[in-house]
Amino acid sequence: MSETLVAILLGIVEGITEFLPVSSTGHLILASELLGYDAATWAMFNVVIQLGAILAVVVLYWRTFWAVASGLLRMNPVSWRFTRNLLVAFIPAAVIGLALHSKIEVLLGEPMVVAWALVIGGIAILVIERLVKSATIHGIAEIPLVRVIGIGFIQCIAMIPGVSRSGATIMGALSLGVERRTAAEFSFFLAIPTMLGATTLELLKNHDAIASARVGWDEIGIGFVTAFVVAIVVIKWFVGIVSKHGFAPFAWYRIIAGIGAIVWLSMR
Repeated sequence: MSETLVAILLGIVEGITEFLPVSSTGHLILASELLGYDAATWAMFNVVIQLGAILAVVVLYWRTFWAVASGLLRMNPVSWRFTRNLLVAFIPAAVIGLALHSKIEVLLGEPMVVAWALVIGGIAILVIERLVKSATIHGIAEIPLVRVIGIGFIQCIAMIPGVSRSGATIMGALSLGVERRTAAEFSFFLAIPTMLGATTLELLKNHDAIASARVGWDEIGIGFVTAFVVAIVVIKWFVGIVSKHGFAPFAWYRIIAGIGAIVWLSMR
């Protein structure tokens, strides 16, 4: 398979899965097993193209970011609470991610961990959807600080490949009384500092490997643009789906995909 085609396929996988509660990292790991390409060669590529998906959030919600930025200058309390909540929720991932980085990298090479995490995560989503019946918090700025801290720590569970950063964040927010659309959008916005931090860490730790990597900037550019375009479509679709139907469809997908992966990995 040509490197250009691999770049396009991985960009599509990243764009589709980054903001859905199905685990983008897990899908990229399973894709390497399914397609049979050298996962180590494309590991840095997979990290960098995440920025394409993050850029999609900035483009789609530019009015929100503009309003928050201008509100900060005017000392608007809503803008300050919005910004505070994002930064506070990001801190646990930053601290724990730095502390456990080497152990997390070991898990990234275990596709069976991904498969089981997909199944368990799907079951967890179904349970939470059934148990959580009412939501009292509407709007990111309205989430109390204590609950923001809780969401930040729950996001850290996604350091296990296959758990899903967006899934952990959304389900954590739902469990703490945040309504569905706000939970989903909080997950989108929280992805910006979280993924920027993760990408920066990878680039700093592996700058020598980047210079000698076989995957060139052409492939990275193709994957980046592909992830960006696909993520824009997926984010718009996702918000509409969860507002009407909840997260159960994604839970069942996780369970089916995870069981399929477990069977396939066991038979190789």
